[in-house]
Formats: sequence, structure tokens, C-alpha cells
Amino acid sequence: MELFIDRIPSPIGTVLIVSDGTALNGLDFGDHEDRMMRLMRLHYGACTLKPMRNPAGLRDRIEAYFARDFAALDDIIVQTGGTPFQKEVWAELRRIPLGATTTYGELAAKIGRPKSSRAVGMANGSNPVGIVVPCHRVIGAGGALTGYGGGIDRKRWLLEHEGAHLRLHSPPAPIAEHLICNLRQTEELCTFPNPDLSDPLSKDLTHEQ
Repeated sequence: MELFIDRIPSPIGTVLIVSDGTALNGLDFGDHEDRMMRLMRLHYGACTLKPMRNPAGLRDRIEAYFARDFAALDDIIVQTGGTPFQKEVWAELRRIPLGATTTYGELAAKIGRPKSSRAVGMANGSNPVGIVVPCHRVIGAGGALTGYGGGIDRKRWLLEHEGAHLRLHSPPAPIAEHLICNLRQTEELCTFPNPDLSDPLSKDLTHEQ
């Protein structure tokens, strides 16, 4: 399968987008390209990435978001693989309003699985399309930012950019380059609590890839 990749400069480092020419199939950061490639193979099997500028107009949309035109992301078509449960969680992520946050428990309740917050965390952590499917808007139950595969500094920047913590009158300052280079490496786009293997749904998700 042939997919197209574009590399977009941003205030928080290079953003990688992958598209089939119609939909957005993946979004990650330049320092996590290996992770994105693993997710693309997981979702689509053998695939090649061909460089293309602005596939499906997606570069324009991402640049508009960073310029504070937040509505530019609203109607982006997202196409991914994943289990039905994962897709349900990812769809609910897109319903979190701009400038708002939610917790794993609240997210689980919204999809009718109030006792499956850990499984929801696992699905959140497997999200292959950052920013547009805003897993950065999920925080800890006590209000802590918790982990984020792109790094806590990026998560904080995105939330401030969207006005979640402060109603900003000017954009947040770019992250210093040395912080971008030292962002914590993880295997998922969002980190999450260890699965509760006594939860049947968690067991399903650990094998249903």
C-alpha cells in the first residue's frame, strides 16, 4: 500500500502527517518517526511512504491550527485501522470540546464503559492520529497532565495553545529546541496506566491488534 508523508515545521517540532491522498491516516512528531512507521504497518500491513507536499490539503489545515484557526481541524477525514472499541474511543476523543479536558474515567463513562478506564487508556495510547484526534486533552483524575508520547512539554503547549488552562491573549512561546530533543521516548502517542488484566475488555485489547 502506498501512502504519502509530509513534514511540517511547527512551534513544537516537526509534525509528520500520513495520508492516502483523501484522508488523514497518521500524525506524529518527527522525533517519533519509527513509532509512526510501526503503527502504519500495524494498521495497514506492508506499506511505503512517498513524500508529498500538502496531501489532501492537510498541511494547510495543520498550519492553520498552529496559527490559531482551530476550526481547521474539525472536518478532517480520519481513516485508521484498529479494533471497534479503539475506534469508539478515538471517535469520542474528537468530541472533547476545544479548550476542555477530560479524564480516562469520564471518557469511559461517555462510551458506556464506566468500569473500563484502563482499557480506555490503552485505546487512547494507541491513537495513531495525534492533535486531530486530541488524546492530549485527556488528563489524570486529579488534574495532573499525566503522560503523553510526544512529551509533557508538548502536551502542556497544546493545551495552552487551545486555552485549556489559560484564556490566552497571545500564542504560547515555542518550546526550546533542547527540550524538543530531550522529550521522553515512548511506544505510544499517549501514555496510559498499566492495563488491569482482570478486566476482560483489557485482556481483549492486549491481544486484539
